[in-house]
Formats: sequence, structure tokens, C-alpha cells
Amino acid sequence: MASTLSVKAKGLIIGGGFPVSIQTMWKEPLASQALEAAAARIRGLAGLGCDVLRFAVPDLDAAETLGRLAAMVELPLVADIHFDWRIALRCLDFPIAKIRINPGNIGARWKVEEVARKAADKGVPIRIGVNGGSLPQDLREHVDSGSLLRAEALVEAALREVEAFEAIGFRAIVVSMKASSVEETLEVNRRFARERDYPLHLGVTEAGPLVPGVVRNTAALVPLLKEGIGDTIRVSLSDSMESEIVAGREILAAAGLGRTGVTLVSCPRCARAGFDTHAFTARWAPRLYALATRVTIAVMGCVVNGPGEARHADLGITGAGDKVVIFRKGKIARTIRREDADIVFEEELRALE
Repeated sequence: MASTLSVKAKGLIIGGGFPVSIQTMWKEPLASQALEAAAARIRGLAGLGCDVLRFAVPDLDAAETLGRLAAMVELPLVADIHFDWRIALRCLDFPIAKIRINPGNIGARWKVEEVARKAADKGVPIRIGVNGGSLPQDLREHVDSGSLLRAEALVEAALREVEAFEAIGFRAIVVSMKASSVEETLEVNRRFARERDYPLHLGVTEAGPLVPGVVRNTAALVPLLKEGIGDTIRVSLSDSMESEIVAGREILAAAGLGRTGVTLVSCPRCARAGFDTHAFTARWAPRLYALATRVTIAVMGCVVNGPGEARHADLGITGAGDKVVIFRKGKIARTIRREDADIVFEEELRALE
């Protein structure tokens, strides 16, 4: 696929052959009295690999709060607006990196155009978000009657909105067409990519809890990314923002688009395990995924197979009884007490950075 047009969202470039960016979405109401804590968590998300963070903005008070937060952090923040175009206009008075609107529920065309004109003045791109729940009435009727596939209707709805923006000369657009099925996600994005060269935001909407959500997103996003379709992704999960970011990183890696950073391998644990791989991995995953160095880390369950099975790892840890073994490239480097495992592992990890 040829590269898409590019848009700039604060310091991030989306499309144009630039690296595929990873997004997540803030999952609680944003409290104005807790902005310092929110800013700290946002910095943690950025360290984990988040490139863009989206916020639902249901009213003007939320717009004010998000505007204050946007001035406190470097990470590009996106305002997600439904129904009231005035909220989008207010957000554009702040250093918001991108506006996401669903033109299907914003209302009259002049309202969308007013948002687009102010966004153009501010140099802020707009993401056109289309989904099956807000299709134009005529397209919905065609889908219900069986005369039009839902994927065809989603693409047609997106093209209508794109053409409306083009009519007023606005082209700083990112497009998303969200479906909850893998097949429709593949179909709509392939169809749109043949029609237009705007950057595409990929994701399976309402994908479910952690395991089914990751499976569905992987099944849809990896083929598209390998075909050169997709400029930014969100792995939508009924789980934490951190899980969405890690899942996004792993999906990019599976598509051959991995970044510098950790490859974390860990054994599933069995009856011969002498080391609690589950607890250790959960405890260390945030620290490991924040590494900028390209390394492979192994957390293995027993000394019988651990160093051998993970001989490719730059650093590994396993244990038996009251002892813990640190190994590098399959060779045992240190044998230590179980209670010293975290301290020594940190020492070894710093030596790799």
C-alpha cells in the first residue's frame, strides 16, 4: 500500500509512512481536583509506550478540565465529542492535539463545518469516527433490509463525511470505522484504503475482556498492518489502559512493526515450577515494558528447563526451593536467596540499560 497523507497531532505525526502509533482511552471521569495525579499517570502511560491518549468530553465542564490537563503534559491528548459541537469548539481553545467527532450525531452540517474551520485555524486535526450505531438513516435502512452490507454502509458513511470536509478545504483528517466483528473490521478498512489516502485509525470496538479482546484485535489488526493499512491503533479492552498499550505493542510486533524495548517471555507454570512466574511477571511488567533498550527478558518456572528453553534471553530469572537463579544467554550468572530476587534482578536489569 502507498503511504497515506500525514497529519500532525501536537508533536506526533500520524500517517505519511511514519511509525504506527498506539492509543488508549482514559477510563474514568476526569476530576478537576485530581489533575496532578492524572498527569503523573499519563507520564507513566507514555513511558509504557502510549503515543496518544483520548478522553471522553461529555460537557463544557469536562472540556475546561481536559484543557487544563493538556497544558500539563507532553503526551498528545484527544477530545472525544458527541452530540454538542460547542464542546468541540471550547476544546479547541486549549492545547488539545486532536478532536474526535462522530458527524452522524453532531447534528446539522453547519455545526460540523464550524468545528472544522476552527480546527483549521488552530492547526488541529479531526478524527472522523463512524460506527454501526450512528449510521445515517438511509444507510441504516439499507442494512436492515439486506440491500447493503454493514461494511459497505460504514465505508459509505465515512466517505460522505470526508467529502463534506473536503468541500470546505479541510484535509487534516484521520478516519475510523469501528465494528465489533473481525470480518467487518478487515472489510471496511480494506475498502476505504482503496478509495482514499487519509490516515486510518484501527481497532475492534467493544472487543470484550482481556483475553477475547486481545484475540479479536490481533486477528483483525495484524493482517491489515501487514498489508500496510493502518496508521494508529487502539486495542479496545474491558481492562486497564496499561493492558491496552501492552497489547498494542505486541500486536505491532506480531505485524513486524515492533519498536525498541522489551520482548518478555514467561512460562505458563506447571506442577514442577519452583518459581512463581505469574506473580513476578505481574510485578515487573510495567518496569520492563518501560525499557527503551531492545532486550529479551525471560521469567521461567524451574531451573530444569528455564535457562535452556530461554537460552536466547539477554536476562532471565527462575528458581527452585529457597534459591533463585539469574541467567544470561542460557548461562547461570548468579544464584541468590529468594528474598533477594527483586533487588538482584533490578541490579542486573540496570546493567542492560
